[in-house]
Amino acid sequence: MYLNEVRNILIDVLNLGPAGNELAADSPLLGSLPELDSMAVVSLIGALEDQFGIMIDDDDISASTFATLGSLTAFVQEKRGA
Repeated sequence: MYLNEVRNILIDVLNLGPAGNELAADSPLLGSLPELDSMAVVSLIGALEDQFGIMIDDDDISASTFATLGSLTAFVQEKRGA
């Protein structure tokens, strides 16, 4: 439901350019995208909060959340109550 929006945020925050459009739900993120370092995760969380009107607590975040584009999208959907 939010896959395209989450992908677009990733492209913007990580400056992935046109290559970011190739990201699919099963595309690995954490550990596979060199741009996704700890500072980028903080920026990404802020962008997701702003875009979707959600609050993300430190306790909500785990490596599995950022495992794939699909897992990140599912996390956003859960936080939105969708």
